[in-house]
Amino acid sequence: MATPKNKIFINKIVKHYLKYDRDNPFIFISSLLAFIGIAIGVMVLMLSMGMMNGTQKEWQKSLFVMNYPLTILPLGYQMTNDKLVQELSQEFPNLKFSPFYQTGVFSKSSSGMEGFMLYGVDFKKEIEINSVLKEAQKNSIGTKSKFRLFVGNAFLEKTLMAKGQKLTLNFSNQQAIGFGSMPIQKRFIIDASFDSGLNNYDEKILYTTHQAFNKILKYPIGIYDGIHIHSKNPIEDKKNIEIFLKKMGKDRGLRVQGWWEQNASLFSAMEMEKEALFLVLLLIILIASLNIISSLLMTVMSRRAEVALMRTLGATSVEINSIFFRLGTIIGISGILVGTMLGFIGMWVLTTFPIISLPKEVYGFSNLPIDLTTTDFISIVIGAFIIVVLSSIYPAKKASSTDPLTVLRNE
Repeated sequence: MATPKNKIFINKIVKHYLKYDRDNPFIFISSLLAFIGIAIGVMVLMLSMGMMNGTQKEWQKSLFVMNYPLTILPLGYQMTNDKLVQELSQEFPNLKFSPFYQTGVFSKSSSGMEGFMLYGVDFKKEIEINSVLKEAQKNSIGTKSKFRLFVGNAFLEKTLMAKGQKLTLNFSNQQAIGFGSMPIQKRFIIDASFDSGLNNYDEKILYTTHQAFNKILKYPIGIYDGIHIHSKNPIEDKKNIEIFLKKMGKDRGLRVQGWWEQNASLFSAMEMEKEALFLVLLLIILIASLNIISSLLMTVMSRRAEVALMRTLGATSVEINSIFFRLGTIIGISGILVGTMLGFIGMWVLTTFPIISLPKEVYGFSNLPIDLTTTDFISIVIGAFIIVVLSSIYPAKKASSTDPLTVLRNE
């Protein structure tokens, strides 16, 4: 039967070894450096993961609006029309649908040619599913023309235009002029401007009415290029819509596309970068843990006589192992706790005070976004704890294997 450990004895020795030793100051300094290194490592990991996750969520939020949660696109012969919109609205009353037209256009200016994507929408339906356009509606000049435009603020800045001015757009479709042809041209009036937070979208995306497409490009009324769908749970609703289309026999001619599919490469790259950053910063804690190993080994070497004496007075190798293992874990866990506190304080400071500002035209947001998820926090704590535990095993085993007869004979 194994002899039970004397916890009172172990705790007293641990407290004694944690105190500053004038005869061996470097041991205490090494332990202090290990404590500080682990605390800084945990803090930096929390801040970095929070920034990465916050940035990813901000971009997701913007892309969720401008790319739309779900979009139904025709493939081949199948078309989207008012009948399909009505059937979907009846089957999924919790979703909002907005049919649209789309085409590429370009305009000429003193700086050259610029290409844009022009959407034809029903503004009443579109603003229900697009909060950016809903906000833009508030600054509309109120024109009732079917040839009105909603453009991005970045577009106005780049073209040096303003609301109320007219913009000539050239379509790829040709019209006959004499014995030749030329691209169809039409002047639109800029009615409102929007700011999605994504500069590239604001520069390149324009919105006009259904009637403009029907009039200029002779698009048939009630037949569309696709349907924008607003959904609070797009992944689940995408599956349900696909099942419904299959039941209706339209699944081969129509495709349901989620906003995440349009930006899959961006978010997979961000996720890979996040994982790589986590592993690199975890090395800070790993390097700090080397100080735990070195300080414990120095403690073992400097306390060999005391360890041998304890063994001769009845202390078991298990108790000696426990003493030095606890020394390492106390230093490491204390560093983790302090690092966690510093991490939360750092996140509060960075989100409360404008210490770091970002160019909005580049990132789409000016304040540094920090959002540390529970999963990331648990991963950081568990990763640091495992490193600390592993760093304490070898020195503890080295101390417990001390031969008291050999040490006392040499003393």
